[in-house]
Amino acid sequence: MRNVEKNVTRRDALRLFGFVGTSAVTVVALAGCGTTGSGSQAAPAAGQQQAAPASAVETTAGVVTTKVDLTQYEAGKPVRLWLNVPQDYEYQKITDVSFDAPGAEVAQVNTDDNGNQMLYVEWGADADPATRTCTLAFHASREECVRPDLKESGDVPDDIKPYLEGSTLVPVNQQVVDAAKQIVGDKTTVLDKARAIYDWIVANMNRDENVKGCGQGDVCALLSTRSGKCTDINSVFVGLCRAVDVPARELFGVRMNGDDVTGGQHCWAEFYLPGTGWVSADPADVLKAVLKNNWTKDQQETKDKAEYYWGGLDSQRVQLSFGREVTLSPAQDGPALNYFGYPYAEVDGDALDYYDPKSFVYTMSFSKD
Repeated sequence: MRNVEKNVTRRDALRLFGFVGTSAVTVVALAGCGTTGSGSQAAPAAGQQQAAPASAVETTAGVVTTKVDLTQYEAGKPVRLWLNVPQDYEYQKITDVSFDAPGAEVAQVNTDDNGNQMLYVEWGADADPATRTCTLAFHASREECVRPDLKESGDVPDDIKPYLEGSTLVPVNQQVVDAAKQIVGDKTTVLDKARAIYDWIVANMNRDENVKGCGQGDVCALLSTRSGKCTDINSVFVGLCRAVDVPARELFGVRMNGDDVTGGQHCWAEFYLPGTGWVSADPADVLKAVLKNNWTKDQQETKDKAEYYWGGLDSQRVQLSFGREVTLSPAQDGPALNYFGYPYAEVDGDALDYYDPKSFVYTMSFSKD
């Protein structure tokens, strides 16, 4: 993979890739630099789960393309853009990463402190507004995750313990601790506590289609409302797990389940089981299926779906990023991002609303192999 040095100018980037004299920055790079560190400063692998033989699992593969149009903003203001660049993890392979940013002064792939990769593009105040377009594409191959043999032994390693710590919207405070202890009761093992929390969420929470985007994941509020979307529901799982000494984390990505996947962002969770590793859990997708199919919580289809997403994940998703309270690279002018699951842009230092297609024009598409 060709690595673009950080903080290079547009001309430096063009020279590096042999494009001096052209009017656009176009870079193609083969991914292969995913990290597997388990500490809080490293982007996570999907976990040390033992997948089923390749012939027994489904695979979704194809090209994901993001196109951004920021031409509507008048000249005289700098415009900055950050787009997710996914990496290889245990269940996904990323290749053929390419981007095109005509007229950009800077266009480069950077890495933040969590290990997330991102394409950073900058147009100066004197740039022709008509040149403020960007296209990012990559090929993703994602395998279905099949639940491993859940064996618990030993203690939580030191490099996993940061995943017991809270954050602003996923705090480990008295409210969350009390709720978690009531849910797990007298259960003492990591596996039993995590499963009790998972089952409680499926039984007691619901998906709310009126929530914008993936939701904010405000655990304290959600313990009262008990409804939301994927970041909301899976953040409750993560927060409750951490409150009873079960390491857990959220992962952010986009679904690969149609031609137009704009707005197809999704969040899922993992908990750490000593003796097994990171184990997937997606109660949010269980509750989405309940709502979409008008199931009751106690019918067999719901139970089957809950069993599937306890340790398993479908292949129609690609992981883009990890972490909460994210500072991008280079740092954005606005506050830390709650999570980096959507394209992010600033005009003259002011953040655009990535939920508003009128102010932030972009599309995401998927072309299946």
